[in-house]
Amino acid sequence: MNDFNIALALAGATVLLIGMMSRLLNRTILSPPLLAFTLGVLVGPVLGLIDPQAWGNNFLILEEAARLTLGVSLMGIALRLPQRFVFDNARALTVILAIGLPLMWLVTSGLTLGFLDVGLITALMFGASVCPTDPVVSSSIVTGGVASDNLPGRFRHTLSAEAAINDGLALPFVMLPILLIKSADTALSQWLIHVLLWEVVVAVALGALLGYLAGTALRAAEARELIDQPSFLVTTLALTFLALGAGKLLGTDSILAVFVTGIAFDQQVGGKERSEEGNVQEAVNLLFTLPVFILVGLMIPWSRWLDLGWTGPGLALGVLALRRLPVILLLRPAIPPWRELPVALMAGWFGPIGVAAVFYAMLVQRETGNELVWVCASLLMTSSLVIHGITAAPVAKYYGRRYG
Repeated sequence: MNDFNIALALAGATVLLIGMMSRLLNRTILSPPLLAFTLGVLVGPVLGLIDPQAWGNNFLILEEAARLTLGVSLMGIALRLPQRFVFDNARALTVILAIGLPLMWLVTSGLTLGFLDVGLITALMFGASVCPTDPVVSSSIVTGGVASDNLPGRFRHTLSAEAAINDGLALPFVMLPILLIKSADTALSQWLIHVLLWEVVVAVALGALLGYLAGTALRAAEARELIDQPSFLVTTLALTFLALGAGKLLGTDSILAVFVTGIAFDQQVGGKERSEEGNVQEAVNLLFTLPVFILVGLMIPWSRWLDLGWTGPGLALGVLALRRLPVILLLRPAIPPWRELPVALMAGWFGPIGVAAVFYAMLVQRETGNELVWVCASLLMTSSLVIHGITAAPVAKYYGRRYG
């Protein structure tokens, strides 16, 4: 109980202080996720004030916390994007996701085989876990005064949309090697039928239906004056929970379902309502995203990192340098929002690894018992938090001075 109260007070104080200094922090090299993660490291592994091992199944706790955080973040992105952005830029997003995401998976898996003494299946599971661009960390890069004043909207919106969609679309890449471990004979049929057709396609259909019905119901309730302001302010958060819960109960990709729900809902509302939804959801994002970074900081496997030796930092630097940038530069002629070289370089660099990698690493650990994926994913996430966090504001300011 003491651990719970310490964690509760710590999370509240962190959100309160960072929220009050958000404008100042956005102009420095210290991102809110990095600060929250550092605080978790201090009170956990360094000072020993909280011991997550005493909580029981701490891996399951972290997996569900990551899933909830991703859901809230994806709903926030759906409401923050220009209303028809996903549809108007469908071609560019298709290229990034249908070609870029598999290439990033294969590059990361290849680097893993080169640096670590692991089998192909483990390399593929790890590569899939860290290949999606994290929506939580990327939101801290593309939002705030510095980003909006210096970075072009086509870069910020496309990066946000990519991060939101590829979180859900990474699931098939994670599940394929898992299914190969469980039953190689039936893996392909299970992957095609259960993963692609059911978990992905049904998630999209479910999200579209929930978002459309919720938006239509909200407009009807407002027209008949059945809703007041306090009720309206919780609509998007309740919709997030509904999509996450319903998607999980039906065995679908609940992460993808949330984003599709937000996009479908967003098409039904507009003007004053849309602005208010975005403000509320961004406030909720701050409340949910920072505590999960504290939790990750509490649970990082320091000793297992040391066991990796020099190959751990080598893998981290190799993945951060080669997983994304060469792929985006290769594909930039087919991505109109990122076609200009300076924008493509930023888009290639800012593909952070964060909560999504934690979620998929926990999924791998639960399904296969392979903790090495979590060890490596946590190292990559920490490296990304530091390197992408400290470069976000300086790169944005440089771009604003040079090309703004």
